[in-house]
Amino acid sequence: MSSSCYRRLPAAAGPSKSLAALSTSSWRHATEPPPWLRPRHTDRWPRIALRSPSRSRSDSWLAAAVARREGEGSCGAGDGDGDDGRIGKERPRAAGPCRYAVGESEGGGSGGVDRAVGSLWRWGVDRRKAEVAAAAAATAVLGVGNRVLYKLALVPLKHYPFFLAQLATVGYVVVYFSILYLRYHAGIVTDEMLSMPKAPFVAVGMLEALAAATGMAAGAILSGASIPVLSQTFLVWQILLSTIFLGRRYKANQIFGCFLVAVGVIITVASGSSPGHSLKEAGIFWSLLMIASFLFQAADTVLKEIIFLDAAKDLKGGSVDLFVVNSYGSAFQALFIFLLLPFLSKLWGVPFSQLPNYIRDGTACFLNIGQLSSGCDGAPLLPLLFVVVNMGFNISLLHLLKISSALVSSLASTFSVPISVYVFTLPLPYLGVASSLPPGFVAGAIVLVLGLLIYAWSPLTTPASH
Repeated sequence: MSSSCYRRLPAAAGPSKSLAALSTSSWRHATEPPPWLRPRHTDRWPRIALRSPSRSRSDSWLAAAVARREGEGSCGAGDGDGDDGRIGKERPRAAGPCRYAVGESEGGGSGGVDRAVGSLWRWGVDRRKAEVAAAAAATAVLGVGNRVLYKLALVPLKHYPFFLAQLATVGYVVVYFSILYLRYHAGIVTDEMLSMPKAPFVAVGMLEALAAATGMAAGAILSGASIPVLSQTFLVWQILLSTIFLGRRYKANQIFGCFLVAVGVIITVASGSSPGHSLKEAGIFWSLLMIASFLFQAADTVLKEIIFLDAAKDLKGGSVDLFVVNSYGSAFQALFIFLLLPFLSKLWGVPFSQLPNYIRDGTACFLNIGQLSSGCDGAPLLPLLFVVVNMGFNISLLHLLKISSALVSSLASTFSVPISVYVFTLPLPYLGVASSLPPGFVAGAIVLVLGLLIYAWSPLTTPASH
C-alpha cells in the first residue's frame, strides 16, 4: 500500500459538473507532478481532493476514484477504505493520521466555510462599529473641552474676542502645515496626496469663512438662548445636502433619531428662557442669517466627505491624509478671513482703522506683559489651552467624518452641548459663581440620548450566501 493519502477540504461553490466533465486521462495529467520532482518525493505529499457542495456525492468522490485507479490507497491502514472498493459511499469514521476534514459533516457541504466567512464578516463590522464609537466618544469629549475652554479663554481676553479668533486661525495654519511637513518626510503623506486638485480646498476655506462671518454677524444681534435653537437646523441641512450631493438614503429611524436629538438640545439649553420672544425681538433677517451660517457649515462638512470619497478613487483605493485636508482648508480659510477682515472687525466693534492698535493691545494681554496686562489673569495659559484643544477637536471631528459620515460627526458634536451645560454648573476656576441647571435639563438629556440610540439602532444583518 502506498504511503500517500488525500485530504478532503470544502471548496467554494463552482459549476456543478466542472469536475465530472474531466476525463480520467485529463485528470491524471492534471494531477501528475512536475517533471523536476521525483515520484518518491511526491509520494510524501498528500493529495487534496476539493469538493463543491453543489456537486453530487459521486462527483465529489471522483478524485478518490482516480487515486484508486492509479493504485494509490489511503493512508491509515485498517480504516477499510482502500480494499472494499466501495467508491462514493461515505461511512462515519474518525479522521485517520493523514486524513482530516475541515468544517465537514457527513454527506459533504461547506457549512464550516460559511460559518467562518460569517464570523469574519461580523468581526469586521463589529470592529468598524467599535472604531466609529470610540472616535465619536473622543469627539464628544473634546467638544466639551472646546466649549468650556473657550469660555475660560475669554476670561483674560474678554475685551479681545476678535483677537482670540484670529489667533486660532493663524495657529491652525502654522501647526497643521508643520505636522504635514513632518508626515510628508515620514512617508505618510505622498506626492499624490499633495498633487490633488486644490479647487475643493478653496471651496472649503470659502465656506468656513462665510460661516464665520454670517455667524458673527447674527450672533451679535441674537440672544444666547435662541442660537442653540437655530443651530439644530444644522442637522436638517446635513441630511438634505448629503441626500442631494452624496445620494445617501436615510432610514426612518435615523431621521427620527436626528429629530429627537434636535428636540433634546432645544429642551436642554433653551428651557428656562424665552427663545421665541428673543427671536421675535431680533427680527426674521438675523434669524435667517444664522440659519444660513449653519447651512455653510453643513455644506463644508459634506464637501469634506466628498473630498475623502473622491480621493479614495483617485488614489486607487488609498485615502488622503487628514492633515492634507486640514492644512489646505485652514490656509484658504485664513485667506478669505483676511479678505473679509474689514467687515469682520466691524462686527466685533473694532473699526478697521483702529485694528492695528487692537491687535497690539490684544497681543500684550495675551502675553500678560506690560501695562495693558491688568485684568488678563490666566493668560497665556487658558487661551493656549483653548487653541490646542480646539485643534484636537477639529482633527477628531474630521477623523470621525472620514471613517463614518458628516451626519455622524455632527451628532457627536451635538452630544457635547448638554454635557457642556452641566460642566458649567461645576465650580470652575476664573468663572466665579457656577450657573444652575436649566429646568428641563434632565428631560432634554433623556430625549437626546434616546434620539442617538434610535439613530444608531439597526437590525442585525448577515452576509448573503454564495
